[in-house]
Amino acid sequence: MKFDIRYFDPVFLDEVSEIENRSFSVPWSKTSFEDSLKNPLIDFYVAVTESEEGKTSVAGYILTLTVSPECEILNIAVSPEFRRKGIAEGLLNFVFEKAAEKRCDTLMLEVRESNFAARSLYEKLGFYAVGRRKGYYTNPIEDAILMDKSLS
Repeated sequence: MKFDIRYFDPVFLDEVSEIENRSFSVPWSKTSFEDSLKNPLIDFYVAVTESEEGKTSVAGYILTLTVSPECEILNIAVSPEFRRKGIAEGLLNFVFEKAAEKRCDTLMLEVRESNFAARSLYEKLGFYAVGRRKGYYTNPIEDAILMDKSLS
């Protein structure tokens, strides 16, 4: 599937918020996304597709926090109709390049223990489990698996 990755623009906020609400049981609010734009350490990217009619749609997004030499993925989601089409992998590979440009040597994230699809993708791309946060997620209560990827 063809898509472009762009820096987030506020015109995408409603679409990002809709994807967030469809993807997570405890979604970020629109205000949380807006507040992230005020933090100079956070980068926010969207994957955008274009229909045959020329209409653009947000297929997915990713937010990272960089405090070199570490970079953390704060949030990543793909719209259900665009899943399993390479969007998440494209966003992650894009972030790998950006983190390397910022001289990061480690990329970190946390993922629900039961999110086997995401964990499988992360492992495929070189992430490995380094820890666990007991009861980190709510609705339902579940552990977070902490994962790292070496960029050096």
